Amino acid sequence: MDILKNITEKIPGKVSEAIFEGANIVLYTDNEKFFKEGEPKIKEIVNEIKKRVELRADPKILLDQEKTDAEIRKIVPEEAEITNIIFDPQRSIVIIEAKKPGLVIGKQGSILEEIKKTSLWTPQVQRSPAIKSQITENIREVLYANNNYRRRFLNSIGKKIYKEWSPEKVDEWVRVTFLGGARQVGRSSILLQTPNSKILLDCGIDVASHGQDKFPYFNIPEFDINQIDAVIISHAHLDHVGLLPYLYKMGYKGPVYMTHPTRDIAALLALDFIGVSYKQAVQPLFSSSDIKEIVKHSICLNYNEVTDITPDVRLTFYNAGHALGSSMVHLNIGNGLHNLLYTGDFKYGKSRLLDPAVTSFPRLETVITESTYGSKADTLPPRSHSEEELLTLVSKTIERGGKVLIPELGLGRAQETMLILEDAIRRGRLKRVPVYIDGMIWDINAIHTAYPDFLSGRVRSQIFQDKNPFVSEIFSRVGSSQERKKVIEGGPCIVLATSGMLVGGASVEYFREFAGNKNNSIIFVCYQGVGSLGRQVQEGLKETKMIVDGKEETIKINLEVNTVLGLTAHAGRNELISFFNRITPKPKRIIVEHGEVSKSLDLASSLYKLNRVETNIPRTLETLRLR
Repeated sequence: MDILKNITEKIPGKVSEAIFEGANIVLYTDNEKFFKEGEPKIKEIVNEIKKRVELRADPKILLDQEKTDAEIRKIVPEEAEITNIIFDPQRSIVIIEAKKPGLVIGKQGSILEEIKKTSLWTPQVQRSPAIKSQITENIREVLYANNNYRRRFLNSIGKKIYKEWSPEKVDEWVRVTFLGGARQVGRSSILLQTPNSKILLDCGIDVASHGQDKFPYFNIPEFDINQIDAVIISHAHLDHVGLLPYLYKMGYKGPVYMTHPTRDIAALLALDFIGVSYKQAVQPLFSSSDIKEIVKHSICLNYNEVTDITPDVRLTFYNAGHALGSSMVHLNIGNGLHNLLYTGDFKYGKSRLLDPAVTSFPRLETVITESTYGSKADTLPPRSHSEEELLTLVSKTIERGGKVLIPELGLGRAQETMLILEDAIRRGRLKRVPVYIDGMIWDINAIHTAYPDFLSGRVRSQIFQDKNPFVSEIFSRVGSSQERKKVIEGGPCIVLATSGMLVGGASVEYFREFAGNKNNSIIFVCYQGVGSLGRQVQEGLKETKMIVDGKEETIKINLEVNTVLGLTAHAGRNELISFFNRITPKPKRIIVEHGEVSKSLDLASSLYKLNRVETNIPRTLETLRLR
C-alpha cells in the first residue's frame, strides 16, 4: 500500500506535495483556504490511518521572510523576549527562540495560530538557554545549514518505514546480541534483530579499559554497518554513546534516535573526548566532522512520543531519572508481537535534579535492566543522610583550611552536587567559600537551562521564576590554566571537576596538586570503574606516577579519601527491587546487564526469587532469543 497516494486521494486537488519526515507525514498545499480551514479533514485522516499527519503551506504561498519576521515581533508580546527568528524555507517552518516560550505560544496556542494564519509559516518555539550554550547554537546551525539534506534524509527514512510489511508472517522472531555491557559496566551496546530490522541500542566505550576491551564487538558476522536500520541512544554518558561518532566515520548513514538534551550533550562530550585524546598525545578515534554527521542524522523525540522507526518496530522514550534527557527505551515489535523495555541507566528515587523513573508501560514481555548497584551490599542510605554526610565532610575540610575535590560526571552528577551545595550555602548550613566549576560542567549546565521541561518540578519552577540555581553567584567557572593555577594556590575552596573517575580531564590536574596535603580531601560521589585511578584511590592507593611538566613524577596520596554512596544517579539495590515490584504490566523475563559479574548475578537471583520470573545474565557476544 502506498500510504502517501492513499492520503492524497482523500483530498483531491488540495495537496501540492506529500512527503515523509521520518515516521511523520507532511502534506504541503498551495491552496490558502484549505491551509487555514483544512485541519478537520486532516484529523479525520489521522483517525483513520493512526499516523501523525501535518499540513503545511507550500513555500510558494508563504509571506516573505522579512515581513514574517516583522509580523511575529508585532504579534508576540515583548515580555516573551525573542532572541532569534530562524527560517527553514524548505519545510515552511519558522523557529522562534525566546526566553519565555509560553508567551510565544499564547493561551491554548492562540498566538502561534495567529502567526500561522497571518504568514502561512508553521511556527515552532524553542527556549533560549539562561546560560549561553555554544554547543546548542552550533547544533542548530548544523541542522539549518543542512536542511535540504535533512529533508531528503527524513523522507528516505519514511519510505523505509512505510514499505509494505505484513504482520501475518509466520517466521517472526526477535533476538538480542550483547556486543558490550554484559557482566560489566562500560561499552554498552546491544544488537536487536527481527526478520525485518537490525537496531543498535546504545554505542558506548569503556573509559577505564584499554585496547579492544574499550569498545563493543562490531567485528562479528551479524553486525554489518550497511544493514543497521536505526541506532537508539538511551542517554549521553560515554559508556552509552562514546563510540557513536566512530560509527558514522565507518560509514553508517542511518538515523539515530534520542531526546534533544541527549543529542546536545552527546555532541559536547564527543568534542571533549577529542580534546582529551590530544592532551594525552593519542590520535582521536573520530573528528568533529563525524560529530556533525550525528547531528545531521539525529531524530529527537520527547518522552511518551510514539514513533515507528522500522516497518515492524515502534519506539517510545520514558523518563529514566538518571541524567538530563535519559530514557528508558520501549520497543513494540511486530505490531504487538513482543514488547521490550531497555532501561539504560535509571534512578528509581527522587533526586533534586530529576523526577524518578517511570514504572507504567502499555505492554511488556521482556525487560533488559542495569545492575550497577545490584548486590545485597548496595542498599543505599536515605538521600537526606547522604547529603548531610557530604556537607559534613566538606565542612571539616574547610575548617582545617583544606581544599575539597569532588570528581564529577559532567552530566547529571555535577548538577546534583551543585544543587546540594547552593541550597546549603544559601541556608547557612555551609560556610560560604568559593565553589569552582571546571571542565565541561558549565557547558552542560547551559544545556540544562535550555531544556527545563526535562528537570524536576522544583528546579523547573526555579528556572521559570528567574531563581535559576545554576547561575548563582556562589559558583565560579574555571576556564583557563591561569584560573586553575589561582584555585590551586588560593585558600580553602570546593572544586567540582570532570572526569568523575579521574581518567583524564581537569579532575586529574587538581588531584595531582591536592594529593600531597593531608588537609585536603577528595570525595567520590559517583561510580568508579574497575581499573580507573578513582577506583584505585578509593581502594587505598598511597602513591601513583603522573606526568608533571612533561616528566614522570611519583605523587604521594596523603589527602583524606571519602566516598558518599547515596548520591549516585543509578538505582541502588533497594530501588532496583522496588522498581520491579511496581512495574506494570509484569514482565515474563528480566535480562540483567550493566553491572560487575557478582552484582548482576546477585540481582538476577533475587528478582527470580521475588517475582518467579525467568532471569538471564548474558555474557558479551551471547545472543538471546526473546521470541
